[in-house]
Amino acid sequence: MRTEQKMVNLILKIAKEDKRIRAVFMNGSRTNPNAIKDIFQDYDIVYVVEETKSFREEKAWIDQFGERLYMQYPEESSYYQNDIENCYGWLIQFTDGNRLDLHVCTLTHVLKKIKADRLCRILLDKDKCLPDMPEATDEDFWIKKPSEIQFRDTCNEFWWCLNNVAKGLWREEVPYVMDMLNNVVRPQLIRLLEWKIGFETHFTVSVGKSGKYMYRWLEEDQWLSFLKTYPAGVIKDIWEAVFIMCDLFDDVAKEVSCTMDIDYNKNEASNSMKFLKDVYLLPKDAKAIY
Repeated sequence: MRTEQKMVNLILKIAKEDKRIRAVFMNGSRTNPNAIKDIFQDYDIVYVVEETKSFREEKAWIDQFGERLYMQYPEESSYYQNDIENCYGWLIQFTDGNRLDLHVCTLTHVLKKIKADRLCRILLDKDKCLPDMPEATDEDFWIKKPSEIQFRDTCNEFWWCLNNVAKGLWREEVPYVMDMLNNVVRPQLIRLLEWKIGFETHFTVSVGKSGKYMYRWLEEDQWLSFLKTYPAGVIKDIWEAVFIMCDLFDDVAKEVSCTMDIDYNKNEASNSMKFLKDVYLLPKDAKAIY
């Protein structure tokens, strides 16, 4: 596997030798001083170019970066919006294990967005066409302090949407339950845990996408409880995970509300939990809930 230095040297060598490329910058996890460094980090690279057409038409151009295992052309996909005249990319997995997310973008396109990218690090600027950039920081991704209404809405969304989880579990509609649990209910729990961490760190940290770095700041028992909220596709396992999720949310909500010096609707939480437990005990041949 090529080292970071070898990869960066190659990226710069190609840029220096190609007159169409006027500048180079990197962003993403490799410029984030707080990101965990490991062998799976991508190289997120942008070449600032005069036009993209010649790069798009010269199919063999990317061969010089190394032997490919497989690749995606994101701008060619129906899943993504695109403006190929101004931005075009190759997402490449190399046979040596490295991954390169490379885009060629016109200067006009880059200048519209680069100032907002606080993880941008300029590697080469032949024409001094790019603005001076401050030291890379993940500050834009730091946890934001919640308002009282945000806290209450998050709690209400969590406790109310468990109603759907309960009926889905009684019906044994596993795909529906997992979708509701992971896409609607879980985000509220993660948001609440983020706020807990935010208050403890004075809102100066990022917990990463999907809260993947929360283990750095949560108590071990809370982190382990959070992991137990990810169930297998078995009804009894999902029920267990849901009850663990409820207990964790309730505990942290009380803590956060105390820190914020605001009321937590304990009655709402209690009634939601009662309904869950009642549905859990409801016979499969039941003709009424109550």
